[in-house]
Amino acid sequence: MDTTGKNEQIEKETLELVLEEFTQEQKTANQTINDLIAAVNAIGSKVDDVKKELDNPKSVSVTTDTKPIQQIVQKGYTDVELMIGSQPKSIIRKFQILLFPEQDAKLFYKVVFSRWFLWLVSMLFLTNLYKWAVHYSDNQKEIKLEQIENDRIRKSWNYMYNNNGKQVKRLMEKAYIDSEETESE
Repeated sequence: MDTTGKNEQIEKETLELVLEEFTQEQKTANQTINDLIAAVNAIGSKVDDVKKELDNPKSVSVTTDTKPIQQIVQKGYTDVELMIGSQPKSIIRKFQILLFPEQDAKLFYKVVFSRWFLWLVSMLFLTNLYKWAVHYSDNQKEIKLEQIENDRIRKSWNYMYNNNGKQVKRLMEKAYIDSEETESE
């Protein structure tokens, strides 16, 4: 019962760690997306300003070739589009059971096998404790049965000794002495 509570606590802690890691990753992803949006907006406004300036050219007596500048701006604009296209996609959560972890294998095996070892030792201890308890219980039953039998024999001996004559008492005392001699041999 206690071990299931511990397992639930461990699973709860593990789940909290995983959720905390996911929230941290989500925060960093949101921050990078916000940074990219701000950069795109800044570049977009600059591009719009440049386009407005290009659309409304000021009368300049000197004619300049704006094609290289347009190409540079166009290249910057395509770079921004590529950056937006390659930004992180939404996080897809997948739940799977891994026999071999993708990361931190050493820590995983350290935790798992230390728990397995603890469970193995616990189970071994419990089985030996159970065997000892059963053996102890059986021995106590046998002792109690022997005591009951000995009490019955002693009561019957005392009854015979107290309720019969001298001849039976002498015969019983002789049997008692003979039994002590056979026990000592």
